[in-house]
Amino acid sequence: METADILVVGTGAAGLFNALQLPEKYKVLVITKSEADQADSFLAQGGMCMLLDDDDYDSYFEDTMKAGHYENNKESVDIMIRSSQHIAQELVDYGVDFQRDENGNFEFTREGAHSENRILFHEDLTGQEITSKLLARARERKNITIRENTTLVDIICDEKANVCKGGIIRNADGTLEEVRTQAVVLATGGIGGLFQFSTNYRHITGDALAIAMRHHIEVEHINYIQIHPTTLYTTKPGRSFLISESVRGEGAYLYNKDGERFVNELLPRDVVSQAICKQMEKDGRPYVELSVTHLDPDFVRNRFPNIYRQCLKEGYDMTKEPIPVTPGQHYFMGGIKVNSDSETSMDGLYAAGETSCNGVHGRNRLASNSLLESLVFAERAANHIAETVEAGKPMPTDEIPFDPAFYADIDEKNRTEVLKAIKRKDEAFYDQWLDHDA
Repeated sequence: METADILVVGTGAAGLFNALQLPEKYKVLVITKSEADQADSFLAQGGMCMLLDDDDYDSYFEDTMKAGHYENNKESVDIMIRSSQHIAQELVDYGVDFQRDENGNFEFTREGAHSENRILFHEDLTGQEITSKLLARARERKNITIRENTTLVDIICDEKANVCKGGIIRNADGTLEEVRTQAVVLATGGIGGLFQFSTNYRHITGDALAIAMRHHIEVEHINYIQIHPTTLYTTKPGRSFLISESVRGEGAYLYNKDGERFVNELLPRDVVSQAICKQMEKDGRPYVELSVTHLDPDFVRNRFPNIYRQCLKEGYDMTKEPIPVTPGQHYFMGGIKVNSDSETSMDGLYAAGETSCNGVHGRNRLASNSLLESLVFAERAANHIAETVEAGKPMPTDEIPFDPAFYADIDEKNRTEVLKAIKRKDEAFYDQWLDHDA
């Protein structure tokens, strides 16, 4: 049995930022299901939104609400927007290198459904830049221990008192172990590994969501799943490569088989995805074409170096020819229901990032709000823990009996439970996107 003050599950932006924002008096154990740099936050390409100034507030708020079909939690949206400048400065202090102009001021780009250029970026690798710097800082902290290839298979809780007291983890060698803590922060990411075509890592399969449902912890909007309009079409198995929305934000066009534009490329993601699906059916092809050939080739190579290199590997020079793109699962707007401090319906249990649902995104996430939302509410969870949890408090030493046999096939049990829950909630969505051997 191991003890810590706080158990953080996940090494994406939310988990790492939460661990870093916790006062150093706490002993923090951070675990991750795979390697520490194999979290979806590392894959984010486009950028992170930031409120430009007071005059931008109404516009940013409306853009977020409109993209979310006005189902967003207004309080959460307000908190996120008003926290954005502070979060950006925190990241700079951790060493994040956002693009700047010749005078040292932030440069901003624009993506679909934004009315202003308000997105901070680092080439087309913003998520990697942010999350790698957070990981480096976390590894420098003496109070933070990071254990890779370690999976949370269950929480330890007093269900009668509705209190979380730690977790049961599966170590890299397959052994099970109790971890007793005063608080647990779930930051395990989304559910993309359940889909045949997804921009997510394959091991991101909604583990925390399944655990929550198993213990009757409130979840919300589990059918609010975002399909991104543009992933690079391929017949190869594995994770789909995202073609960032910022490519369209910088002026890319979508073409049908006749070389004609068929949709406003800067509409919200769900609208563009639906338009592409209809066009693919009409064209009789499993893809449409995305073109930047009308843009300056040097600009494309410099602005999107990672996407340019990946397309070359697939045999496409995007500066000279259109590339085939198709919709793919990208983001989970639902999840474990939390309040504005990222508290779940169980005391001592928090959730942040994509596995949580605080209502910021509504039915459909506005581009580049994901990193910001994850960081804002991970910090709020850390602040709440600092106000309520006593550092160094002795942990109980009595072992809680559990059945190892139950956890022998827990990955498949979790996967099945989440899939069933989605189907119960939205059978039409399930049949279109999940009716296959995931």
